[in-house]
Amino acid sequence: MRITLAVALVLILVLGVACGVIEFRSPDESAVSPSAGQTDTSTEASATLQQLEVAAPGSMSGYSRDKFRHWSKASDFGWNPPQASCDAREAALIRDGEDVEVGSGCKVTSGTWYDPYTDRTYSDPQDLDIDHVVPLANAWRSGAPSWTDEQRERYANDPDVLLSVEDNANQEKGDKGPEAWKPPNEAEWCDYAERWVDIKAKYDLSVNEQEKEMLNQMLDTCARS
Repeated sequence: MRITLAVALVLILVLGVACGVIEFRSPDESAVSPSAGQTDTSTEASATLQQLEVAAPGSMSGYSRDKFRHWSKASDFGWNPPQASCDAREAALIRDGEDVEVGSGCKVTSGTWYDPYTDRTYSDPQDLDIDHVVPLANAWRSGAPSWTDEQRERYANDPDVLLSVEDNANQEKGDKGPEAWKPPNEAEWCDYAERWVDIKAKYDLSVNEQEKEMLNQMLDTCARS
């Protein structure tokens, strides 16, 4: 018996679905790659970077770390510490660690901390520093002299600005911008650049030309992450 072309096509379609060769997808369903979310955030960071003011670094005249009152009471600056006595430094250690034990007076006694700068894990809280991702001196050179004392204290204790990292890496970084220092762990460059750009945008801080160029290069690594 002759099978018409239409019947043959129907048979092929049925067999294809049954064997998993043909897959139906609803009109509004789209495939999302695992890195799509990261690509979205890096695209957003790149767009934000283009909107930042580009200016030469300002003078360090009048700068002092004391003008950025830091390690203030954590709960006053958006942290949710386990004890009312915790300052912002202790709150950062608690937030960034795992299995963190806290003694009286909010003293952090033990835990484990992954440092994204070095790609290593540490178990002694004495090995950790709390990094201002955009350093206080960099903030000063890019807009902070015009801030009030309250604004500078807010910056110095902001959860978005602080990160627990290995102390030697933090000391090596000092007050350098991305044009002079990048995390030794290249896999961290994407997140580091995104965080840097977000902080500069949040506090309306400028970037210099070399800083912007390096941030663009670091954001380019997001697509490879």
